[in-house]
Amino acid sequence: MKRSGFEHLTESDISRVIEMAWEDRTAFEAIERLYQLKESHVIQLMRQQLKHNSFKLWRKRVQGRVTKHEQLRDPAVSRAYCPTQYKR
Repeated sequence: MKRSGFEHLTESDISRVIEMAWEDRTAFEAIERLYQLKESHVIQLMRQQLKHNSFKLWRKRVQGRVTKHEQLRDPAVSRAYCPTQYKR
């Protein structure tokens, strides 16, 4: 895996950041709180780690998505996941 610019992250961290970035309800601010990566850094990491077409699909998916930014969300949304996502 390419790592340039993200040496402070472990392979596991990078994998989790990518997972969080793909999730519709995980805001970029949540990623920044956990991994100290601003939105622009997440985009850079995704560009480095994903195949070109996968990156293009991801960018198309998240651009303008209200749930990816806490300030644009409905105040009733107070969590980053669906209550049924983690079934027990």
